[in-house]
Formats: sequence, structure tokens, C-alpha cells
Amino acid sequence: MVKYVYPKKVVESKGVEDVGNLFLKKPLQIGLAEKNTVVFEKGGYIILDFGMEMRGGARILTFNAERAKVRLRFGESLSETCSETGDEKNATNDHAMRDFIAHLPRLSDERLGDTGYRFLRIDFFDKAEIKSILGTNNMLSKKAGYYYNGDDLEIKKIFETAKRTIDLCSAGGYIWDGIKRDRLVWIGDMHPEMLALTSLYGRVAEVERSMKFVKDQTPLPGWMNTIPMYSMWWVIIVADYAKRTGSYGFAEKQLGYIEKLLAQFDKYVKENGELDYPSYFVDWPTSGSPDEKDGVRAINIIMAKNAIELIRHFGKDTTLAEKHLNKLLKIKIAPKKSKQVLGLKYFATGLDEEDKIKLTEGGAKGMSTFMSYYILKAVASFDKTKALEMMKEYYGAMLSVGATSFWEDFDIEWIKGAGRIDQFPKPGEKDIHCDFGGYCYKGYRHSFCHGWSSGVIAFIKEEC
Repeated sequence: MVKYVYPKKVVESKGVEDVGNLFLKKPLQIGLAEKNTVVFEKGGYIILDFGMEMRGGARILTFNAERAKVRLRFGESLSETCSETGDEKNATNDHAMRDFIAHLPRLSDERLGDTGYRFLRIDFFDKAEIKSILGTNNMLSKKAGYYYNGDDLEIKKIFETAKRTIDLCSAGGYIWDGIKRDRLVWIGDMHPEMLALTSLYGRVAEVERSMKFVKDQTPLPGWMNTIPMYSMWWVIIVADYAKRTGSYGFAEKQLGYIEKLLAQFDKYVKENGELDYPSYFVDWPTSGSPDEKDGVRAINIIMAKNAIELIRHFGKDTTLAEKHLNKLLKIKIAPKKSKQVLGLKYFATGLDEEDKIKLTEGGAKGMSTFMSYYILKAVASFDKTKALEMMKEYYGAMLSVGATSFWEDFDIEWIKGAGRIDQFPKPGEKDIHCDFGGYCYKGYRHSFCHGWSSGVIAFIKEEC
């Protein structure tokens, strides 16, 4: 559902007359006798804050202009909306355009842009008289069957922000990871997104459509999104989705593909249990680390166990899946420090006492948004109070710097000496958007609305 949102605040402006008229609620139709307009002089600019992360662009109703040239810059942080594309801070138009030139004709109603943003800067190269500037916001509009209604206000805020995150990422008919960047269905990343959506809504057409789309795009022996582990996650999603929603009819249609996948997986696990996949991936923070293969083994075991359960549900032969699992279990999962891999190990084979110490050491330090559900569930299995503390510390830290949706990644260490996303950094402060991030999400490319961070919704429903 698309909604039109009036700005909540003018952060800065120059060369603007009667800027307060932008806050007046007016008919969203241009007329020949408009009053209470806003005049932008040549060389003027305005920075608007819409108060919340949104997915969409700007709707500009122009009363009088000679095809005025303007530059629009959308930003998930205030500093991003004033950034220059292509500089060392990694501001990009990759892949949803957030920085571009447009023209505003007289008596027009223009809808410009479709990205993830909270802030909008418009620079005017020509004079223009504007009736209204609104943000367009496209969010999933379903009636939720579950809300957190407990007394803990901090948990409530985390829940509401996570819900906003997944609703924004699910509004396009398929499940996207980040609304600012590529519009792909990353199927491995979709497991925590599926957990969030089914916790809120039960059966969700967008989930089934996304799973089918990626399967249809990946004829065997291909790997989904070119990553072997993502094909494993696809099997896990099918099985978990069926258990959580009772939609075994959808799962049954996937059995033939699953059985062929199992045969393909089995070729890459040696008889002694060693893995021989062409590539390995758990999440970005563990990429290339000594714990990465342990994480892949855990995902592989979770997949095999889910496949056995699903195939058995339909009375089919589980011999291949059991053979595959037995090979995987020949080598123990023994991560050295990664909390992400320890969380996965809990679901794969369970934890030992040393694992529990590593999981809780340093609190939320070492968590990642993608793997937060698995880490928190693992901790809750032996210390529920500690798990809730870690959730509040981790997600609460993002909220403390102005987050209105949850991020692609977050390291608790980043907030030390950093400012808020809704303020320009003060002298000596770090910019939490452009000064951090790694791998494919350095600087301003870092997504501040990423669906995989919403798995915490399932944790709240199950444990709170």
C-alpha cells in the first residue's frame, strides 16, 4: 500500500520563502489558483526529515515553474542525503537511484524515485513555486495476527521497529533484503525474514512467491544466488515454513527439487565428513574466518535434518538424506569464537558448556543482524534472562542512534564516539553511517533497512 507522507521537519533550507506552508495539509491536486505555496529561488535548497524510514520517493506538486531543474538526494541518514555519489564515502546509486537530476514542469504532479530513505535534499537550479512536497511510502499492508503486547517498553520498541523493517522489505510482491539497493530475492538471507513474516501473519504469499521464483531461476546443478549454502537455506525455509504455517501443500510441490538437491549436496561431502563445496558462506562478519567452515557444516546439518523430517512427513524414502547427515556428523562443529556459528551449532547439534561461555562473553559484542535470531535462541536455551539482555543491548543500541528500521549489519562497538543518524556529526564525532561497515556494505552503501535483521520478531514471540 502506498501512502503519502508530509515532512515532519525542515532540517535546513536556503533561498526559500514561506517554507512553513509545506506542512499544511492540502488537496493533492494542482489547481490554477493555488495559495499558500512555497517559492524556491535559483540556487536554493531544502533538506526534509520524514521522521521514519520509508520505501518510495517524492511526490512534488509544482504550481509555477519553467521546467525547473532540480537535484534530488535521498538518504537513510541525514549525512547520506548530503553526500556526493562516487566519493570515498561510498555513496552510490547501486541499485535503486537515490541521487539524480529531474525537471519540474508547471502545473505538474511528479512522482520521483523509488529507494529506501528517511531524508530528502532538493537543490533548485531554477526558480520554482511548489504547492506540496510529500514522501511516498510503500509498505506491506496485512493485518497482523501477532503483536508484542507485553509491559516492557524497550521490547515493544524493538518489535515495532523490526516489524516496520520487514513490512518495508516485503511490499514489492517478493521479499527483498534492502530497499535502498538491489531488488533481488536473496534466498539464504530470507530465512530470518520468513521467521518474522510467519510470526506476524502466518501464511504469506510473498514468501511462497519468492521461494518459487528463485527455484525457477535455478535449474540444477546451479546453486541459488550462486551460493551452495543458499540452496541449503532454501530447503530449510521450505521445511520451516510448512511447520510454522501448516502449508504442506506448498512444500509437497518442492519435494522433487529437494530430492535432487540432496543428491547434489551429497557429492560435496566426503565419506570421512570433510566438506568440498566450491565456496563457503555463513554471513559477512564470518567471511574468510577460521569458523566459516564450521558454520557451513552447521547449516548443512540443519538442512539435512529438516529434509529428513519433511520427506518423512510425506511417507517418502529418507535413505539419501540420512546418509548425507551421518557423513556430516562425523566431524564435530567446534567454532573458536564466532557467535553466529555457535548459534547455528545450537540448531544443528546442540551446545556444550564451553560454547555457552563463548556465546555470552561480552554480551552483544560479536552479534550480527542476520544471525541474531539463532544467537539469541541459543542463549535463551540455557539463560533466557541473558538472551533478553543481549537483545536489548544490541537492538537498543541501533535505536539509541536514531534507527527507525534495523540495519544490514551492526557492531555494538560502532556507537562509541558516534553521533545519531538524524544529526550531522559534531566535531570529533564519528559518522555511524559512512565511517563503518565492511565487505560489500562499506560507508553509505550500508543498508539501514534490511529484512534479515527482523528475525528478532520470531525470538520475541517465542521467548517474550
